[in-house]
Amino acid sequence: MIQVREAFSDEAGTIAHFQVLMAEETEGLKLDPEMVRDGVNSVFSDPSKGKYYVVTIGDTIAGSLLTTYEWSDWRNKYFIWIQSVYVSQRYRGKGMFSEMYMNIRKMVENSDSYAGIRLYVDKDNRTARKTYSKLGMIADHYQLYEWIS
Repeated sequence: MIQVREAFSDEAGTIAHFQVLMAEETEGLKLDPEMVRDGVNSVFSDPSKGKYYVVTIGDTIAGSLLTTYEWSDWRNKYFIWIQSVYVSQRYRGKGMFSEMYMNIRKMVENSDSYAGIRLYVDKDNRTARKTYSKLGMIADHYQLYEWIS
């Protein structure tokens, strides 16, 4: 049975491992596993940073994602950002992300605190873009700029 739930802090190692795999798969980046584990644990230690969710099949964690929050003065509400999405290769194409997304979407639809959901995706990740479109998400007119120290 597929279930989506908030992640437990003792699952931080699995989530961190997923993030290391995701960075290598999507961007060819080799992340420092210890730094990533510390970053994941930091979210569990300080809930204002975000919240992890996992999708499970029985006792197996099939995927995870992180939600963070952005205040919108235009709407006087928060946007939930979906970040750090990873689904184990074994479970891809089986609706795992859709289950997690719909869980977040229901949370947004049932609350007066949220204006919507946002995420960003690598422009070359056609599979993810197709999945997000199937779920009713639209590419917006904004472009992401960043500076990383």
